[in-house]
Amino acid sequence: MQNILNSRLGAALQIFVFALAIFAPGSAVATPAKEAPWLPEAAAYRLTLFLGNLAPIPWDEVENAWRVPYHGSEFSDGAVARLSRNSALSTEAVLLAIGARDRQAIFAEATRLIASRIEEELDRAMAAGSATPAQASVSEARGLYRAFEDHLKAADPDAARTLGRAWLQLSSNAGSAGVLGVGAQPSDRRLMTEARQTISNYLVANYLVAEFAPRNSLTAVPETVHRAGTPISIPAALPPGADIFDQDPLPRLVLNFEEQGIDETDLPLIAYGDMLFDSAQIFGGPAQELGITCSTCHNRSDINNRLFIPGASHQPGSVDVDGAFFNPMFNDRRDDPIDIPSLRGLRFTGPYGRDGRFASLRDFTRNVIVNEFAGPEPTPFMLDALLAYMIEFDFLPNSLLNSDGTLAATAPEAARRGEAIFNQPFAGMGGNACASCHVPSANFMDRNAYDIGSVASAYEGARSGALDTPTLLGSLYTAPYFHDGALPTMASVVDWFDDAKGLGLNETDRMDLTSYLETVGAADEPYTTFDDRATPFRLAFDELTTFASTLDTLLPARDKSHVLLLTDTVAADLAADASTMSNHAARPEIYALSRYLADVGVAVRADDWGAAEAAWSEFQRYESEIKERVY
Repeated sequence: MQNILNSRLGAALQIFVFALAIFAPGSAVATPAKEAPWLPEAAAYRLTLFLGNLAPIPWDEVENAWRVPYHGSEFSDGAVARLSRNSALSTEAVLLAIGARDRQAIFAEATRLIASRIEEELDRAMAAGSATPAQASVSEARGLYRAFEDHLKAADPDAARTLGRAWLQLSSNAGSAGVLGVGAQPSDRRLMTEARQTISNYLVANYLVAEFAPRNSLTAVPETVHRAGTPISIPAALPPGADIFDQDPLPRLVLNFEEQGIDETDLPLIAYGDMLFDSAQIFGGPAQELGITCSTCHNRSDINNRLFIPGASHQPGSVDVDGAFFNPMFNDRRDDPIDIPSLRGLRFTGPYGRDGRFASLRDFTRNVIVNEFAGPEPTPFMLDALLAYMIEFDFLPNSLLNSDGTLAATAPEAARRGEAIFNQPFAGMGGNACASCHVPSANFMDRNAYDIGSVASAYEGARSGALDTPTLLGSLYTAPYFHDGALPTMASVVDWFDDAKGLGLNETDRMDLTSYLETVGAADEPYTTFDDRATPFRLAFDELTTFASTLDTLLPARDKSHVLLLTDTVAADLAADASTMSNHAARPEIYALSRYLADVGVAVRADDWGAAEAAWSEFQRYESEIKERVY
């Protein structure tokens, strides 16, 4: 019995170690992990570093980082307000440096401020007369130290381990009030003092220095390490307030082949393209490190209306893909984030890009990979696969519309009145109707570009305001509207056109036209439906095992590079998605399954194709064995 237990424990340990390897720094998976809330001061500091490394620096956002709660913050105050209430320290020097737009001074003053706040809380912990306030101050200090921690760990791992032990010693010896007086533990002042001294000595030597050496890149790398000139690789990280999680509820994906009853496992090119659409490995730079994929922005072929990256997004659902963060080489130095477009019906919606700059979907896709997200040149096979998959994206079924774009008999009466207005010519639009561009029989578009006055002129005489006509299908779920997401509702779009083009609509007309647009933009089932069996994990599991099925084609072809791209992506994502399982007991089985797929990659890297095929056979056998019980 003991041998059996040892064997099981050994297997479990191997699975655990493998899971840790999957999540090791540098691994890019398509399942981001949620972060704990940041303290406002620590968040302001990290936002300052992040924004200060952009070119040009968004100075207003730097100031807001200190004055305004960060996006999605659980705190009602920004850093300045919280400091004025809880601290004797002043933010005046930081704000003066921001006002002077002195990048180095901002770094120095902000760094000293955070280090001083840590010291302030440690002083409070040491002066506390009981365990409860001592623990509260230690916790606050530890939350502030988070502003330095990951950069310190990358630059000075030995010191990071020493400091980690000191924080643990400080917390464990600050005492405990117990529960209802039971289990109370007194503090150990000697051990607390020893731990505090270790932390304070390091802060004084590295973050409370009188003068910081100039920094080309703003990081929390310790000053002694920075002055030594040792090259440091800092892992890419999104700042506090960033949100790259999927939209909730998750949009429904409609694929042309699936609606015809064809299984994706019988379409290896499409299945591989599906995998690439969910793979961060096709990108480079920060996108790959952070696990950002095509589907991060385009959830299930639609949009991600919660995506937000400070410095790259002006509001949720928007992103500046040609800014400084993702690919400095492609930085156009213009603050011009755009509303994320839906990819539904992609084969019908060319030309591509908001202004229709790409006639070819292939050229557009390559531009996204190489220029926008700094990826390596994709192979012809990768582009073939991505296009084969994306052109299967279909519009959401809408029973309120006939196939020619006219309203069905079941449409609301207000929408019917709005349909007449939609087809009515207006002098303010040069004798054209809304339907002249959004042609109902052509999926509510005309594949042309027009300057309707929604884009501010870049310079006097510029003719750069023309944008392609977007489809109205599915648009009820893609708010906000216009290229920059300037209009929050369909009603506001109607109001804009009425005011800007002098259409002369009365209130009833506006309401009827809005009803029509909302009816055209509606869908019978817009979102993915989950239940006790059809869970998010099952959706992910079915997708990932479908991606893996392409090995039936790739392994016999001895296609090394494309096999490795698949195994690196899918093995990591299988392990990551196990965290979403409600059946916790089955997680080790998913880790084991991902191990089999990783073994395929290990064998292929060694050019041992026999071992690769054996590992693939084991994957298929084990998948078949566990596929029903893991849900």
